[in-house]
Amino acid sequence: MLVHNVFFRLKDSSSETRSRLLDSCREYLTDHPGTAFFAVGTVVDDLARPVNDRDFDVALTVVFEDRAAHDTYQVSERHQAFIKANSETWAQVRVFDSQD
Repeated sequence: MLVHNVFFRLKDSSSETRSRLLDSCREYLTDHPGTAFFAVGTVVDDLARPVNDRDFDVALTVVFEDRAAHDTYQVSERHQAFIKANSETWAQVRVFDSQD
């Protein structure tokens, strides 16, 4: 499996902007071939322990069955449409990919 974690920091971190990105993730990034798990959510405001990295607004986790499914997802039309529709709202994007 390949785990694809993406952390978005938004230019405008209002609840409305966060909600729009959540909706867009669900519209464009769900149900891709080879997806074993999908989750998207916002930073938890009251989890502020010293070890918590809180430099994000929205977190996306997609677990793929294998590297091939991930690679297909990256170039898919829906993924590219997601980037085009949302990239102007992002102040920073950090991607953490891991494989077992």
